[in-house]
Amino acid sequence: MGSDVTFLIFGAALLVAVVLPPALRRVPLSSPVVLLGLGCLIGLLPVVGEEQFSPLVHRDFAEHLTELTVIVALMGVGLALDRPISLLRPASWRGWSVTWRLLGITMPLCIGGVALLGWWWMGLTLPAAMLLGAVLAPTDPVLASDVQVSGPGQPSERTGDIDETDEVRFGVTSEAGLNDGLAFPFVYAAVLLAGAPSLAAWVGDGGLASWVGFHLVGKLVIGVLVGAAAGWVLGRIAFQSSRWSLRVAERGQPLLAVAALLLCYGLAEVAQGYGFVAVFVAAVMLRAVDRGHGYHRQMHGVVERLEQLLTLAVLLLLGITLTNGLLNHLTLGGAMVGLALVLVVRPVFGWAALRIAPREERVGGRPLGRAERLATAFFGIRGIGSLYYLAYAAGQAHFPQLPELWSTVGFTILVSVVVHGVAATPVMSRVGVEEA
Repeated sequence: MGSDVTFLIFGAALLVAVVLPPALRRVPLSSPVVLLGLGCLIGLLPVVGEEQFSPLVHRDFAEHLTELTVIVALMGVGLALDRPISLLRPASWRGWSVTWRLLGITMPLCIGGVALLGWWWMGLTLPAAMLLGAVLAPTDPVLASDVQVSGPGQPSERTGDIDETDEVRFGVTSEAGLNDGLAFPFVYAAVLLAGAPSLAAWVGDGGLASWVGFHLVGKLVIGVLVGAAAGWVLGRIAFQSSRWSLRVAERGQPLLAVAALLLCYGLAEVAQGYGFVAVFVAAVMLRAVDRGHGYHRQMHGVVERLEQLLTLAVLLLLGITLTNGLLNHLTLGGAMVGLALVLVVRPVFGWAALRIAPREERVGGRPLGRAERLATAFFGIRGIGSLYYLAYAAGQAHFPQLPELWSTVGFTILVSVVVHGVAATPVMSRVGVEEA
């Protein structure tokens, strides 16, 4: 595609992205649906080559673009959460009960369920099935914006209250903030299995023990510690430094959020930890230093604008690839796995996790209502994080069934964006009526 045509297409798409959100505010259709559809239409143009934007051909570009988009979204999610939590105050963890159950119960069950379906329905090898389960497990922090909290100290559009009392939005937001990093150990498991002669050989050679000790526990702990330390230090400097030149909160310099997300991600990765986890934890720690300060809204605004631009690019490119060869290797089994995950697996496992030992999760003091549980379980949106994980794994090990995996993941994201995008407005409105 010529550069002039590229500028024309992306300029028109950016204009659509600017005017779209207000126009769709009360319409059962989300911006990602329209942007993805626009990308699909662009992909049908004769000037677009089949391999021009293919992630199979341009893996490095796909990996780094989606990686940046996810870490920007994670910083925005962490800054947006109003509900406090402290590593040193276990009592504060109770307010995140929904989050822990979605992470500790729903996500592992989804990984196992999708892996089993991939092996059974698609005939995938064990490493490929494990990779598919891990890639499709996380709730996406980018595309779930329609059912997430509004921002630091912002009232919910559904209830009119500060979003820390809106359990559905809080649950989906906090889950999306953490499970992108928690899916990484299982991606690594698939990569390690792909390089082993067999599962028995991998376990017998100490591969399983090494994976549990380092990839499952060690890298997670490092990510949490790096994020907590970096967020606390940056917050103390920005809000409480004795030198006015360093108290950027008073000067209203919101680019600290961009510096923080890049710095924390880089530090955690260099330290062999999970950068996604570090970025989210750092954002939460920044909020904790001076929770009510208006500077958080300024930082969140900058991150949100950057996220919108990156999301625009990713959705357009994904749409172009969907009508230009990405779905060429989609099988009936792959389509069934995608539909099953969005419509059955995630909702059922999410509902089961939220039904176990119901507690007074809500700040207002009562357990989740039936409509709230259903909505929280249903909105497990799959998206840009899945693209990153698959592109990353493809660069770490050889997966013979990689084209089929890309087709299945692309189809699943398409289904999720359409189903959840159309359902977001009416479902959230219905939940507000029933729980009022």
